[in-house]
Amino acid sequence: MPGLSVLLTPEEAKARFARQYTPRPGAAERVRIDAAFGRVLARDAVAADDVPDFDRSTVDGYAVRAGDVSAASDAGPVRLRLTGEVRMGEAANGAVAPGAAVRIPTGGMVPSGADAVVMLEDVDLPDGATIAVRRAVRPGANVLRRAEDVRAGDIALRRGRRLRPQDVGLLAAIGVVEVDVVARPLVGILATGDEVVPPDARPGPGQVRDANTYAIGAAVRQEGGEPRSYGIVEDTYEVLLRTLGEAARSCDLVLVSGGTSVGEKDAVARAIGELGRPGVIVHGVNIKPGKPTILAVVDGTPIVGLPGNPVSGMVIFDVFVRDLIRGLAGAEPPRPFGRVVRAKLDRRIPSDGAREDHIRVALETRDGMLWAVPVLGKSGIITTMTRADGVVVVPPGRREVDQGADVAVHLFPP
Repeated sequence: MPGLSVLLTPEEAKARFARQYTPRPGAAERVRIDAAFGRVLARDAVAADDVPDFDRSTVDGYAVRAGDVSAASDAGPVRLRLTGEVRMGEAANGAVAPGAAVRIPTGGMVPSGADAVVMLEDVDLPDGATIAVRRAVRPGANVLRRAEDVRAGDIALRRGRRLRPQDVGLLAAIGVVEVDVVARPLVGILATGDEVVPPDARPGPGQVRDANTYAIGAAVRQEGGEPRSYGIVEDTYEVLLRTLGEAARSCDLVLVSGGTSVGEKDAVARAIGELGRPGVIVHGVNIKPGKPTILAVVDGTPIVGLPGNPVSGMVIFDVFVRDLIRGLAGAEPPRPFGRVVRAKLDRRIPSDGAREDHIRVALETRDGMLWAVPVLGKSGIITTMTRADGVVVVPPGRREVDQGADVAVHLFPP
């Protein structure tokens, strides 16, 4: 394809790829809410009932008419007749008449006639028949009104929402016990290279354990995908072509770790070109680490070639792959304010100025101020990722960021 030799910026690479491929969510499946955590809603969740479906007290105290105690104070308490008690889990019987009060627990049903609740600590009990209120309350004080949380017919949670623990609790509160969620996208992962051995093997001379399959697989699960490992593919073109083709036919997305560098062993790009159209769309991105990245589509299946270095692979996963999986899972875009924090740079960051540079940093709090401490190391040193909390992005053309500079830290997902 003409123009593939041009080294694109990450944003240019994303734009070029988006012109050829847009992720679409898969089919919906129904699950019980106790299995719904982390899944993405395929349809809006609509409340069938008001929540709460009665006026509830938010404190232990006495249900009253606010107008009866509007002049109450420590110096001049207001006396009311004690005419009953509300029990938890039971309907409130009778009404609160003018000049009367009813004992009520937290969560209890506010009886008719009452429009406020006086807290227990603001009341004295001079005898068993009356109370003395020492503090005025306004109408609605300490009362959760019917439908104040959710109204029947309201959309409680919109489709595209990845369900958090509190979201699952809301579903239970509105009486939803089963929800339609988007099927998890199946993501094939291939590791390439005769120098790569399984984690349970002892590496020989020139060999390394396969960290990428497991790190990338965990990141796929983190974004709601289901990883399928195709193992370590030997450095034989026919085996690579066969395995890559099988993965492209069976999966929603394929990730290839290693074998992406432009040169004699650039077998991944060649295999993609043979498998289908449009083939390789981007080969090489102006980013550090992660320059030899491949973005491709084979007959509707996206394929991303990740650099073999663990740090490079994870950086490219963050830049390009997370959004693909979110799109395939039907998830709404992440909220940017939850992924970026401002911090002071602990020390000067040098950069070559040629590529967009992703510098790993750890966050520290000192005297109430957040500091970003660079975690320096080559892209093959995976502990630079485990010790880091996020990255500071240095744009092309800038050769340094000064010590003490205010920087945006793009946090790794928790």
